[in-house]
Amino acid sequence: MVASETRPVALAPGLEIGPGRPLAFIAGPCVIETPEHALRVASLLKDIAAEAGIAIVFKVSFDKANRSALDSYRGPGLEEGLEVLAEIRRATGMPVLTDVHEPDQAAAAAEVVDVLQVPAFLCRQTDLLLACGRAGKPVNIKKGQFMAPHDMANVVAKVQSTGNLAVTLTERGSSFGYNNLVVDLRSLAIMRRFTPVVFDVTHSLQLPGGLGHATGGAKEFHLHLARGAVAAGVDAIFAEVHDDPPHALSDAPTQLSPDEFRVMVKQVLTVRRAVEPLAT
Repeated sequence: MVASETRPVALAPGLEIGPGRPLAFIAGPCVIETPEHALRVASLLKDIAAEAGIAIVFKVSFDKANRSALDSYRGPGLEEGLEVLAEIRRATGMPVLTDVHEPDQAAAAAEVVDVLQVPAFLCRQTDLLLACGRAGKPVNIKKGQFMAPHDMANVVAKVQSTGNLAVTLTERGSSFGYNNLVVDLRSLAIMRRFTPVVFDVTHSLQLPGGLGHATGGAKEFHLHLARGAVAAGVDAIFAEVHDDPPHALSDAPTQLSPDEFRVMVKQVLTVRRAVEPLAT
């Protein structure tokens, strides 16, 4: 694990990530398919968290604005989506996270969710970053596939300029030629110099546009990447989880089943215990 000056960040009351804090998890379906489905997966994840003794922030998107094809399913939209997120938060007691794509979505989402997320493709959009910072909730920023890890310091500074210091960064792979992503473990250590770091295991397995009309994936490598990231010292693991991945309406090739997620949690916790004595 890598030495760091980074201070822990509170994602929700009683849930901090960063140096000296337990490994946390951000998990949930890619997008809201139905209110019932989102709540069902949230309940499954709550049970897994209780079994494993871990903290999970539930994630799901109300809109996937960057789907490959025009006719791809995007989600219910802001108003209906926030109603679903509010009900999940009320019914399960879990903290919730969702991404926002436009500056005027930030304040509305912040009234409902615990964490705002900036999508990778939008991580340099100044107005969006400032709006998220001003909304007053923790902000998780996905590192763009086109960004060098050290350049994310400028992205963090934009949000922190609002006075909001609760910022985390998420690695989700870097573009490697056409329709492929790779993960450079050095990026985790570099970004952790200025903020806690999350590793997004499932998006890192994507093959963007690899199916022509949709994104493909290489889910068979999820355990390899997750174990490597935890050994490198990340503060949280992000994973999309669906109770029927082959029939998911978005990101079907890379979402994990609850059983796959449960196994991954067990393995990365074992890695975390093994490397913790090496932390300085």
